[in-house]
Amino acid sequence: MHRVFNIIFIFTLVAFPALAVEEDYPFEDPQQAKVFSQLVNELRCPKCQNQNIADSNAMVAIDLKNKTYQLVKEGQSKEQVVDFMVQRYGQFVHYDPPLNWLTIWLWLIPLSLIAALVLFVIKRGQREQKDETQVSVDKLAQAKALLQQIEEEGEKK
Repeated sequence: MHRVFNIIFIFTLVAFPALAVEEDYPFEDPQQAKVFSQLVNELRCPKCQNQNIADSNAMVAIDLKNKTYQLVKEGQSKEQVVDFMVQRYGQFVHYDPPLNWLTIWLWLIPLSLIAALVLFVIKRGQREQKDETQVSVDKLAQAKALLQQIEEEGEKK
């Protein structure tokens, strides 16, 4: 009896992946299928951390896929679908947000940090070079003073 239970358990575990549901979004027009595929890969799941709706199994992602499918089937363009999703969920839902006053900081902060780092490295290099030059001038003056002192002592003798 115990052996039969183990066999049933193993078959259940092996068959479990077959219960997974694969969503099918049929299109009669191949162009619509292409647009749908691009959209589900470009639209971000609002619930997930940096995951598109094509890869997400969250309920909101499934709803977004279904709405995207519906809008594409109705004949709306890629831009119209993106506009609808952005209006409903905000700029976060699109992986490639447009450059405007709300998103400019996404570009300016990294560029500012890079520029500040470059300026820091340049200034630091100039300061080190200036310090090395100053040390060389000081040592040269000391060497001249020593030579002059030796010459004066040599003349005295």
